[in-house]
Amino acid sequence: MQVLELWRYPVKSMAGERVEATTLGARGVHGDRLWAVRDEERGVLTNAKRFPVLLGCAARYVREPAPDVGPGTIPAVTITLPDGAQVSSEDPDVHARLSSLLGHRVTLCALRPASDRAHYKAAKATAGDMRADFAIDANEPLPDFSMMPMGKLLELGKYATPPGTYFDAMALHVVTTASLAALRARGSSDFDVRRFRPNAVIETTEAGFVEAGWTGGSLVLGASTAFVDCPTPRCSMPTRAQEGLVADPKVLKTIVQEAERCLGAYLTVTHAGDVRVGDAVRFEAPASSKLGDWARARATGLKRMLIRAAMPK
Repeated sequence: MQVLELWRYPVKSMAGERVEATTLGARGVHGDRLWAVRDEERGVLTNAKRFPVLLGCAARYVREPAPDVGPGTIPAVTITLPDGAQVSSEDPDVHARLSSLLGHRVTLCALRPASDRAHYKAAKATAGDMRADFAIDANEPLPDFSMMPMGKLLELGKYATPPGTYFDAMALHVVTTASLAALRARGSSDFDVRRFRPNAVIETTEAGFVEAGWTGGSLVLGASTAFVDCPTPRCSMPTRAQEGLVADPKVLKTIVQEAERCLGAYLTVTHAGDVRVGDAVRFEAPASSKLGDWARARATGLKRMLIRAAMPK
């Protein structure tokens, strides 16, 4: 396997940019998701699941983020709106222009410290909210999130994003060419990689949804290593329109039918290091035993019971 593409997204839910080389660290790809849009009417961070027009915007940094970039040292971004007009995060009217685009009062926020818990607090979700976010019909069951670590599920029950980050869940998201090819073989939609917003696209000669079997192992990408936490459950965002891609609900329906709603994998970087396009990628499988497999199966069953009990009604 090798790294085929590397992506970062300066503003959460806006179009990303490809890079030839980067560093993977505790926040994933260097410079990834250092800005986000906040819904000031609801008092929560928001995204393209609620405001799909955000995917029609693109953002770039006015200067490359410093090696120690973090809250208080976030570089400005220039945002290109769907009509081609541009606005800087430093412009006094940036909030008004985004609010006009979304038809909703919002602000553009730079990443804040994890200690600012109020900034990251989530609104109380209803079953209707979840059905809208995950494009689920009224007669369909809510998603099974048992593939995700319990601690992360509890965290996301309280916060819109993990405090100190603007990620949906984990800091690193990868997709393989094998999974994209499997979707194209099973559906008629345009499964362009941009729909799935990965940080890394891994080229592999294997076939099928290979990332689904990586959970618990590690991925070595260039000089970095990352633990594979779980497959990536998909929401409504891949179905939304963006530049060069039309809205297509069949994209998600194919993933639900063929891959149990998951595509790609979420990872946590365990050893920081540089990576560039063309670098070798190696998967290190987890140690396995019958007792360990039995314990994991029991734990998954218990987790499913707890998740069903906690799901909004």
